[in-house]
Amino acid sequence: MKKLLISLCLAVGFASPTFAADEKAPTAQQSKMGACNKEAGEKALKGDERKKFMSECLKGKAPEPAKEASAPKGKLTPMATCNKAAGEKSLKGDERKKFMSACLKAKGPENMK
Repeated sequence: MKKLLISLCLAVGFASPTFAADEKAPTAQQSKMGACNKEAGEKALKGDERKKFMSECLKGKAPEPAKEASAPKGKLTPMATCNKAAGEKSLKGDERKKFMSACLKAKGPENMK
């Protein structure tokens, strides 16, 4: 009886790696999904932007460039310039919110009154 139990345990132990090797490799679509998901995560996309990016990526279309990336090199977007100006002024909390709102409405700190 002990021999039967031991041989059964050994058989299961040796068979387990065989079953693990039978797992299927990811399909092309699954690989593409993983790559697109990783890229969306690197770009920190959220919500509708992420959905649109994932859809385009999975269809194989080149994703649209980000709005900030479309700005000419060397020229910052109003959001970036306002954010930089608020950081230089060390604004926090409500002061920062008010400054950012006014700055974005003026399309940059240089256009603020």
